[in-house]
Amino acid sequence: MSLPLFPPGGASISPSGGLPGEAGASPAISVVVPVRNEAPNIAPLVAEITAALEGVPHEILYVDDGSTDETAGAVRLARGSGAVRLLRHATSCGQSAAVVTGVRAARAPWIATLDGDGQNDPADIPRLWARARQEGADTLVAGWRTTRKDTATKRFTSRVANRVRARLLGDATPDTGCGLKVFPRDLFLALPHFDHMHRFLPALVLRGGGRVVSEPVGHRPRMRGVSNYGTLDRLAVGVVDLFGMIWLQRRWTRPRLLPEDAPAPRPARPGV
Repeated sequence: MSLPLFPPGGASISPSGGLPGEAGASPAISVVVPVRNEAPNIAPLVAEITAALEGVPHEILYVDDGSTDETAGAVRLARGSGAVRLLRHATSCGQSAAVVTGVRAARAPWIATLDGDGQNDPADIPRLWARARQEGADTLVAGWRTTRKDTATKRFTSRVANRVRARLLGDATPDTGCGLKVFPRDLFLALPHFDHMHRFLPALVLRGGGRVVSEPVGHRPRMRGVSNYGTLDRLAVGVVDLFGMIWLQRRWTRPRLLPEDAPAPRPARPGV
């Protein structure tokens, strides 16, 4: 498991990346979209997010993770919608780093994340957000792609990885790889942050005493661009990170609080 996140030059926030009319009402939900070389997908996805959250004060934070195409320019053009912000990493440092950058910069108490390739459906955000508010401030709502629109190879490797991970980590989440998640900002900021942490968010939330629930969501085939993450690359880093996550779980015992007037616990018997 590799540790901290940001490139030597840090993350730069576009000088004009703030919201028009920031003096008005603060957003109720921030949508964080990590992207790398996804220029053709920016405008269509912004339109879908805007439609899904119509009437809701919101912001859309695109975190450009060192793109070498016109992704940043496409986000600037999309700022005409009034709710889009652009943050840029000086060099690519991974999806988890991009998510952390976005959540740290977000102004809303609730966060929704989704992939920037258009395969997640923004229309699912309101339903997951409603479930998150119902469940409370200690809960992560994870999207569950019950019908995957990926290649057979990707579906097979994801199915195996989910089963192995769930067995070893006990996170009881059928699809941790889904980019669509909704959670309180404070809950995320309290987690340990490291490379590839986005794959283990349910286990990290459970480790910290929170709750995780899964909600079925739609999934669509990629219509534009190409994936920036290869199957073998994900598998290689996933094995290393999985053992790192097991180590992290074993290095923490969650305290159990007692009432102030509770009697002192009995000392453990020798050998117990």
